Amino acid sequence: MSTLRVIGLAGWSGAGKTTLLARLIPVLVARGVRVATLKHAHHAFDIDQPGKDSFVHRQAGASEVIISSARRWAQIREVEAEAEAALPELLRQLTPSGLALVEGFKREAHPKLEVFRAANGRPPLHAQDPRIVGIASDVPFPEARVPVVGLDDIEGVARLVLERAEALETVLARLEGS
Repeated sequence: MSTLRVIGLAGWSGAGKTTLLARLIPVLVARGVRVATLKHAHHAFDIDQPGKDSFVHRQAGASEVIISSARRWAQIREVEAEAEAALPELLRQLTPSGLALVEGFKREAHPKLEVFRAANGRPPLHAQDPRIVGIASDVPFPEARVPVVGLDDIEGVARLVLERAEALETVLARLEGS
């Protein structure tokens, strides 16, 4: 049985999800929480650099490359001919303990903290998404059905994330419709 708990950060581009994560992760780690992140990208990306052996291997046609050292390892898998990996498949790749923070995947059915910035000029997501379990915002939402904390209240965001994260098994069951 996994002890991994899952919660996402969802919001429009430019809302500050990555900035909030960069401030939130050290607070969680200082509390003794093992944190994993899972980031959705909407485009092709490279984690290795031109000229490095792993890049050369992949460019030569390897469909999978594992880079390993005494301090870390990473796996790169080409999926051009396959469908994009689904959130459940990616969540299963994580070590089954601690807290998984999912950035993106805003249309999926996992619990999410909405990151809202008024200057974005985009509508809030929480009114239409029942899986939003809290909001981090630079403006108040007195009508919200979920707790709202300030974007700069990192302790409040940490508390909310830890309270509202759900067990991996619960999230997977909902995502897979079982």
